[in-house]
Amino acid sequence: MSNVLTSVEVCAGAGGQALGLEMAGFEHLACVEIDPDACKTLKRNRPNWNVIETDLRTWEPDPSLVGVDLLAGGVPCPPFSIAGHQLGEADERDLFPEMIRLARVLQPKAVMIENVRGLLGTKFHNYRERILKEFESIGYLSCGWELVNAADFGVPQSRSRAILVLVRSEHIFDFQWPTVADHRVTVGDALASLMKENGWRGASEWASNAQGIAPTLVGGSKKHGGADLGPSRAKTAWLNLGVDGRGVSDTPPGSDFEGLPRLTVKMAAVIQGFPESWEFSGKKTPAYRQVGNAFPPPVARSIGLEIRRALESRH
Repeated sequence: MSNVLTSVEVCAGAGGQALGLEMAGFEHLACVEIDPDACKTLKRNRPNWNVIETDLRTWEPDPSLVGVDLLAGGVPCPPFSIAGHQLGEADERDLFPEMIRLARVLQPKAVMIENVRGLLGTKFHNYRERILKEFESIGYLSCGWELVNAADFGVPQSRSRAILVLVRSEHIFDFQWPTVADHRVTVGDALASLMKENGWRGASEWASNAQGIAPTLVGGSKKHGGADLGPSRAKTAWLNLGVDGRGVSDTPPGSDFEGLPRLTVKMAAVIQGFPESWEFSGKKTPAYRQVGNAFPPPVARSIGLEIRRALESRH
C-alpha cells in the first residue's frame, strides 16, 4: 500500500465500514457516532482513532478536517426500510441533508454513503435524483447507485445494501465498482472454530451441514426487545442451517451440548464480516444490536480500494 489517504467517518456505529476502509488504506481523522456503547466499541478496538460522540446534526467539523480525501457514512436506514413506514425525507432520521452539508464544509475528494436496498425503490426515485443534483451543485458527480450483496465479497450472509459513491469531476472516469469474489463463504466454514471453542464434540458435524449463506442479520432499534436473529422467515432460514435463531447465547456450546446451537455475539459479528478479534462493548442486547446494524468490513474494503485507485490515478 502506498501513501495513506485520509477519511472522515460519520454514523460510524461499531466500526464495520471504518474497519473496512482502514483495510483499504484510509486513515480516519474523525469517527462520529451518537451511540455511547458503539463509541466505546470503537475506542476499545482502535484507541488511536479520534472518536467523537455526538449527534451528527449538531456536529461542526474542526477546520483541520477540510480537504479530507473521503467522507463516508452509513446514514440511518429506517426512513427507507421496507420494515418501517418508508417516510423517506419526511422522516426526522433522514441524514442525507447532513451528508450534503458536510461535503460542502469538508470538501472531500470523494463521498461514500451506505443505506438499505429500499432506498433504490421507485418510491424514492425523485428523492435520489434530488440528492444527486444537490451534490452536483457543490462539485460532486455520481458514480451511480449500486446494489451490492455482502455474500459476493466473502461475507457468509445475504445482505444487500445500496451504495452511493460520488467523486469530484476529475476522478469520475477512474472509479469502477469492485468485482465479486469467485466463491462464497458458508456459515459452517465461518463459524467452525468458534463452535469448537468450548469443546463441543458435535461442532465438526454441525459445520459440515451448515453449508449455506446466512439470512440478513437485523440489529433492530432500542424500542425492540432482546437479541434474536430476526423475523420468522429469518429464523426458519437459520433453522435450515442448524441454528436456533430465537435468541443469542452468552457462550459457545459445551462439550456435551445436544440440539441446535445459538450464535454468540462474536459469532454474529463473524457472520457480519468482522474479524474474531473485534470486541463489542455493552451488554449482550446492545452489543448484538451494534453487530446487526453494522456494514460488513469486507464490502467497505472492496469499495474503498476502488475509491482509492480512482483518487490515486490523478495524483
